Order: sequence, then C-alpha cells, then structure tokens
Amino acid sequence: MTKQEFISQVREKAGISNSDATRAVDAVLETISETLKRGGEVSFTGFGKFSVSERSARQGVNPQTGERIQIAASKVPRFSAGAKLKQTVKGG
Repeated sequence: MTKQEFISQVREKAGISNSDATRAVDAVLETISETLKRGGEVSFTGFGKFSVSERSARQGVNPQTGERIQIAASKVPRFSAGAKLKQTVKGG
C-alpha cells in the first residue's frame, strides 16, 4: 500500500476530506519521526511501539574488493508489534 492509498482509506473510514486526511497522516508521521529523532518512544496500546535502537560499530566486507571495512555505530528505528496487531495478522 502506498501513502496515497493509505490516505484514501483514512479519508473513507473517517469520513473526512482528502486534504484533511492528508494533513492528519502527515502530522502523525511527522510526530513519530520527531519523537524518535529526540530518542523517545511512541506506543500505541495493542498496536505496537516505535523506538530507537543503538547499533554498535562492527567489521564489514566491501563486496567489490573483499577488503575489510569498519562500519560506524548508528541509531536505527525499530517497531515492535503489539499483541492485538499480531493476533489480527495471524487471522484470529
């Protein structure tokens, strides 16, 4: 599903205009992104939790040359699915 398809479904389910649905979806995504950027977490009970995880520095291999390289430490976004979402996907 693309972002536009998602916005369309939000518009239909909420009974709002396309521009209102677009603003709402953009606001939600921006709020989640900004919270993660600050190192916070966003939890939706039953749905899941967005968080930031630290990835430590590690050794890697350049696939073109076979040369060993050092990969720097970084922060990456994570999502953990909640029980209700897992059950929905499972089909129950």
